[in-house]
Amino acid sequence: MPPLPEAELAGMQHQADPLADQTVADMLGPWPPGTVNADAEQWKRLDTVNILLGQWADNAGIAQWTVGVGPVQGTVGGKPVDGYVDQAMADALNHYVCTAQVLPDWADAHRIERAEKLFMEHGALSCILLFCSSLPECYVIPDLSAVLHTAGQLEQNTEYRIRSTAAMIFPVMLHGGMSERGAGVAQVLKVRLIHATIRNLILHGSPQRALANMNAGHDSLIPPTALPPGGRVTMFQMLHARGWDVAADGLPCNQEELAYTLLTFGYVFLRSLQRLGIGLPRRDEEAYLHTWNVVGHVLGIERSLMVDTMAHGKVLMAQMQARGRADSIAPDPRPALGQALMETMAKYLPWDIVKPFPRLMTRYLCGRATASDLGLTQPVPWSSALLFWVVLTVARVLDAVARLVMPRFSLVRALTRVLGYHFMSHVLMSQTRPLQLPTELLNQVDDVVHAWSDDPHAPRWLNRLEDRLTTRGSWSTGLARRAQAARPAQAQRPA
Repeated sequence: MPPLPEAELAGMQHQADPLADQTVADMLGPWPPGTVNADAEQWKRLDTVNILLGQWADNAGIAQWTVGVGPVQGTVGGKPVDGYVDQAMADALNHYVCTAQVLPDWADAHRIERAEKLFMEHGALSCILLFCSSLPECYVIPDLSAVLHTAGQLEQNTEYRIRSTAAMIFPVMLHGGMSERGAGVAQVLKVRLIHATIRNLILHGSPQRALANMNAGHDSLIPPTALPPGGRVTMFQMLHARGWDVAADGLPCNQEELAYTLLTFGYVFLRSLQRLGIGLPRRDEEAYLHTWNVVGHVLGIERSLMVDTMAHGKVLMAQMQARGRADSIAPDPRPALGQALMETMAKYLPWDIVKPFPRLMTRYLCGRATASDLGLTQPVPWSSALLFWVVLTVARVLDAVARLVMPRFSLVRALTRVLGYHFMSHVLMSQTRPLQLPTELLNQVDDVVHAWSDDPHAPRWLNRLEDRLTTRGSWSTGLARRAQAARPAQAQRPA
């Protein structure tokens, strides 16, 4: 598969999402020049939008959802909030929901269903691939990392960022997630609107207006502004104050960056399975890529930036990473992001000798170039490195021998499932800090976790070994017990 023409890919940096961008612009209205006070109308409108997004629980509800003019009440950040929907906001949101929820005519329900089954089979170890592969690769592109760095979402709120990502992945990949009986479309529409909100905040208005100013020969620089004085500074306020150069950096969360992120959830996940020696047949890989392409359509990503095969994904991933690495920024935000991610994982491993394992696994799954971008090439204790490589090598050799008799056997999968359980229990499924999902959807996730308790392709003795290293019986019950034990410690912490 030949790479996209460089000029075409470069042009994608100045393309965003007209539907979602116009929706946000109509809802928020024009920003006042300079510093925006903490009590400005735009912040109140953002609170109102967040209340309304909380009503988007599932796909069936979205299909019937409309909002009228009038007051609304809800919670934002756990606090009660009163909002008001005016005519511009109502019209914009109703048009967005009606238009954006429609799946593309090329969506294949049978391939999507197959991808859902694959997620069920590999879901437990997918947590490791999210931590040690998808997210690290996502932060390779400097401009993409710069936005997260500004928002403090990975250094200061790493676990929140990971849970937010999982809050989209689970609804999409659960059974029927992209159909009328699921909740994937509803969650993806929220994410799409969040991307448009980030662009509006950084550019102080719609991307279309920023591009028009640049094309007319006006200054393309949105200068940094002072943060509102006094009180707690929100992520939205930090994004609005950061500044941006449209001519030099393109648009924030542009089409190229969105497509690159999509690759990390589809192509990088499948590539990681290959590198662990448990890759899927080509037909299954392409079903998985197809499903994420459907998600990409709902996210507002151009079809020309999606991949249908692993070979195409490899070419496009390399092309995008080369472009990103050639456009360095200073100070480089990526090492801080990589370090925060590794520290989050290391603190939940019980023994000191295995705490460097996430760093070593990331190097193995992503390669030295990505590890270097994220500052993860520092030496680790020789004992940890030796143990990691001995365990991985022995497991790969035993897998190759055992599969002569049992084609689905995988000791590597069992070991990564164990690690996945511990990270999932602390970061993703802790009942003291649940995923931000509707209660009914959380119950579905709990059922899925219960189904992951035993690997149906593993012999009984290997599942019993897993039990000793995770928890006996149902994983969902084990997570509940762990959360119950954590509650007294949570209660003692200062607010």
